[in-house]
Amino acid sequence: MSDTAGTEPILEITNLSISFFTRLREIPAVMDFSCTVLPGEAMGLVGESGCGKSTGALAVMRDLGVNGHIVGGSIRFKGRDLTNMGDADLRKLRGSEIAMIYQEPMASLNPAMKVGQQMMEVPIIHQDMPKTEARALARQLVADVRLPDPDRILDAYPHQLSGGQQQRIVIAMALMSKPALLILDEPTTALDVTVEAGIVELVRELGQKYGTSMLFISHNLGLVREVCDRITVMYSGEAVETGAINDVFNRMRHPYTQALFRAIPLPGANKNDRPLRAIPGNFPLPHERPPGCNFGPRCDYFVEGRCNATDIAMAPVSGDSRHDSRCLRFNEIDWAAPPPIEAKHDRGEIGEVVLRMDDVRKYYQVAASSLFSGGDTKVVKANETLSFDAREGETLAIVGESGCGKSTFAKVLMGLETATSGKIMLFDENVQSTPIEHRNTDTVSSLQMVFQNPFDTLNPSMSVGRQIIRALEIFRVGSSDSERRQRMLELLDLVKLPREFADRMPRQLSGGQKQRVGIARAFAGNAKVVVADEPVSALDVSVQAAVTELLMDIQRKNGTTLLFISHDLSIVRYLSDRVMVMYLGHVVELGTTDQVFNPPYHPYTEALLSAVPVADTRVEKERIVLEGDIPSAMNPPPGCPFQTRCRWKSKVPGNLCEIEVPPMRDLGDGHQAKCHLSDMILADMKPVFRIAAE
Repeated sequence: MSDTAGTEPILEITNLSISFFTRLREIPAVMDFSCTVLPGEAMGLVGESGCGKSTGALAVMRDLGVNGHIVGGSIRFKGRDLTNMGDADLRKLRGSEIAMIYQEPMASLNPAMKVGQQMMEVPIIHQDMPKTEARALARQLVADVRLPDPDRILDAYPHQLSGGQQQRIVIAMALMSKPALLILDEPTTALDVTVEAGIVELVRELGQKYGTSMLFISHNLGLVREVCDRITVMYSGEAVETGAINDVFNRMRHPYTQALFRAIPLPGANKNDRPLRAIPGNFPLPHERPPGCNFGPRCDYFVEGRCNATDIAMAPVSGDSRHDSRCLRFNEIDWAAPPPIEAKHDRGEIGEVVLRMDDVRKYYQVAASSLFSGGDTKVVKANETLSFDAREGETLAIVGESGCGKSTFAKVLMGLETATSGKIMLFDENVQSTPIEHRNTDTVSSLQMVFQNPFDTLNPSMSVGRQIIRALEIFRVGSSDSERRQRMLELLDLVKLPREFADRMPRQLSGGQKQRVGIARAFAGNAKVVVADEPVSALDVSVQAAVTELLMDIQRKNGTTLLFISHDLSIVRYLSDRVMVMYLGHVVELGTTDQVFNPPYHPYTEALLSAVPVADTRVEKERIVLEGDIPSAMNPPPGCPFQTRCRWKSKVPGNLCEIEVPPMRDLGDGHQAKCHLSDMILADMKPVFRIAAE
């Protein structure tokens, strides 16, 4: 962090209040929000969905829509008040001195224009730069964001680039006019963890190179730790704590900040000994905020008649620079006290094998020109020689980047696709070539799926109870309507939803509540094997903790086998018994969680672990940023599927990695890896993570 004492802030937000006006009422979205960003400083804004992070950022851009208005406070950029600035002056600032990068890169790119044209528009419009100079600048920025072959990229259309490449182009476009302030709104949420690591490294480097100040919005505390100098924690429209990263992470002084950290799986947490602690209660709606402290109803330290007696202002924390907290009691609380003891769980019994895959392959045939269905057909090898088993009561995590074959494997298992070859034994039945419409009811009910996006998996026109009862009818559970209704209410109890939710419509539920309904529906037929495809990635950290604990509780109660598909290795380490790592359709490593998360690693597993952002200042990790994207499954590289991106390839004599697919080797105690590296090199691998000495 640079020494910024006495310098003029780039951005100074003071007592900002923002409301949205509807026909019924005024909805206060942000209240009394203050935030200061100094030159060259990166400020992280964190908090649950709906806390006002993005609204505050859009207010800086003066882009709140027709019904959003700033009703109090000021926003000063380089000393100029943006709240009273006219449209013409704002247009000069936007894109030139203040730039914003949004969560979904394709929403920021014109699909009908080449990338180069779109990038050149920025300096041409804002600086009257000649086209040749603008093209040269665009080419330089494409190289700066580490994209290969800049000329080809500039002449490509957005759809010809991967998601990670598109996001790099959006970052390059934002930097074209060298803005003084860059606002990033969840810029890596939709990206793989390895791509995310590259983008984070890039953002940090470019911020230093161009001296750009940043406002980095995220719900991921680990990412904020890696990118930012300072952090502001928001809750229900207010800033509740702000300070330097180390001050807030190591000496937090607001109960909400503490609750956020207790809800995420830090190193050492596991599902049996140290369960995650979800924040109790629900986030208040903007027009239903409690008196006094907004966090009061969910706070472990709440005092009736004091915390809810009056509005609470930010107050400085003594001993730290620019560290403030919106808590009346922060000097009275013992912050070093351990969290309340949660009930420890006995390690669940792992039973017999219920699912076995032997040498399963899934190939797709596609036309060389899929647009016109002409030319020779090509083969897409989505899954190659998948072999593993899963046992009763076990959580097997399947991890890997987009395009590695995780979802294809899930579709084949569920019967939405049929395997090209191999054997899939579900209990005593081979379901390899049986599509779901030909599977019997018992097979369908015993193998269920929880999907990634809870918003897309519920029928918006059916009540919650009716959707669960419909599943019970299909699975032939219960002999009468009254029996099925009683079972539906028991399922709501199982997923810890109030029984009155049976009569609610999906639109009346939060994301976490919808995901619980999806889980209840999956267990309607007493599912024995559940495929959970990124079931918590769309949820806030506190809701993630609650849903994760719910899945673990149900598993302990029912002995369910859980196949947990994820790219979040923090949550995988917390809840899984075994881990299967996939790359380009291959299983490249398989073992217990401890085996996979400690050396020796497959080189790809090592890179995946290095990419995990960790919200713990004691943890040091080796940085391994993977260059390039996963090769196409239609045209895979010869030899080892990972050899085009492997940093260890030079350690293998000859060109073996480029010629021969490695065999699956047993590294001991059932730990397997598909790699040509010698036993000696594997044995000498160093841990990616280590805890720094206190």
